[in-house]
Amino acid sequence: MRLDLENLPSDISLLHQLVREMAGVVESRDGEIERLQSIIKKLQRAQFGRRSERLDPDQLALALEDLDADIARIRESRPAAAKLPSERTPHRKPLPDHLPREDVRLDIEDAVCACCGGGLHAIGESQSEMLDWVPAQLRVIRITRPKYACRVCETVVQAPAPERLIAGGPATPALIAQVLVSKYCDHTPLYRQSQIFARHGVDLARSTLGGWVGSACWWLEALHERLCRNVVASDHLFADDTPVPVLDPGRGRTKTGRLWVYAREQRGWSGPEPPAAVYLFAPDRRAERPAVHLQHFSGVLHVDGYAGFEQLARKGEVVLAACWAHARRKFYDVAQATGSPVATEALRRIGELYAVEAQFRGQSPAHRLAARRQRSRPLVAELCAWLEAQLAQVSGRSSLAEAIRYALSRREALTRFLHDGRIELDTNPVERAIRPVALGRKNHLFAGSDGGGHRWAVICSLIETAKLNDVEPYAYIADVLQRMIDGHPVNRLDELLPWAWKAGNPVDS
Repeated sequence: MRLDLENLPSDISLLHQLVREMAGVVESRDGEIERLQSIIKKLQRAQFGRRSERLDPDQLALALEDLDADIARIRESRPAAAKLPSERTPHRKPLPDHLPREDVRLDIEDAVCACCGGGLHAIGESQSEMLDWVPAQLRVIRITRPKYACRVCETVVQAPAPERLIAGGPATPALIAQVLVSKYCDHTPLYRQSQIFARHGVDLARSTLGGWVGSACWWLEALHERLCRNVVASDHLFADDTPVPVLDPGRGRTKTGRLWVYAREQRGWSGPEPPAAVYLFAPDRRAERPAVHLQHFSGVLHVDGYAGFEQLARKGEVVLAACWAHARRKFYDVAQATGSPVATEALRRIGELYAVEAQFRGQSPAHRLAARRQRSRPLVAELCAWLEAQLAQVSGRSSLAEAIRYALSRREALTRFLHDGRIELDTNPVERAIRPVALGRKNHLFAGSDGGGHRWAVICSLIETAKLNDVEPYAYIADVLQRMIDGHPVNRLDELLPWAWKAGNPVDS
């Protein structure tokens, strides 16, 4: 709006109306400016936040010099018998019992006293343990199968050749398990693994390792499907998705696929089912993807603000529970960007809800529900009423107003935990399941194809579920692959799910 300052109206009522219009424009623009500044600061924190908190080299050098000088002064002034905390023997946990032990005996050379020449006799011994590392070693297993012939009928007899994971391939299940765990658990790309093998004097091209990964996934496909059916059969799940770059050779760049993640976590209310995480690859983020994945699911689904989950609730068999952590994050971003006291107060109030939850985590649903009705319900009612009052006082275009509307528009889904002791406040279990994918994405950058995205989902499902059940991933994958080539019955796949495998292998888990 532009004004001709040389020809302002003389009518007072008209001037009042003009001022009100100007005030409205200013308020709207201030809200938009504040929102844009919030976005800029959020992006700056995402890109430069951690680095900006570090000391520059000169500051670090000065700090270290001051620290060395302080230590020297303390050492000079302390009593002779005194020890600095850093010089005292630290209190360590005992080394794990399941690790193999190698005994080293250090004895004196002569059982004669050096002082008087008398004979020495044993009065005891002292023992200590040190943790050692045996470097990885590649070896060749040479298989010899003698042949025998009958002199009468000339029949030739020979033991059958062992089944191989890859027909004609040289890799054992143990070696292929190492490649899988290194790539999908420790996030070491295949080209780096190829370089590691080269340092051991073995030439294994990246394409060869990629072929091994594909062959292993072929064997593990049925187990992944069984895990999916087991998880979807639950009545409480957490759902989310994360982008995965996929190579698109036709365009000479990458396209964006999605890994949909469905997690089961019942330890918060001492539920009967073991924790699990299932990953499913899809080339896009259309709402029909979770609809297909969860077509046989009925129960409570913990979700974020993605609108695509809404159509799952239309059938009436799925109830959506919203995430307080996502609502809190909106206020956190505003507080960090603007220092808003309203956002800070919202964080404090949401924190009170989490404080109540922490006191009753792991207890029965009935106990949790009773505590929530007594302590959390009044907090939620006060928070919602307070947010509505604040929304009427802030600019409608501001980021603070957006955060308030985000919470209030999901009030029903956010308060479902007040009616069911099994519902959690947030989707953190599935958020934690997504982190390994983000690490892998950062290291090996992209999947080579849609098939590569599917293989990523298969291996991640088994590895992350193993980790959730305190199962060592390498021991698990190597043993499962070996059992499969040995002919494990397909109707007994449940025995190979991580929690069932752990029950049969307590030492190796």
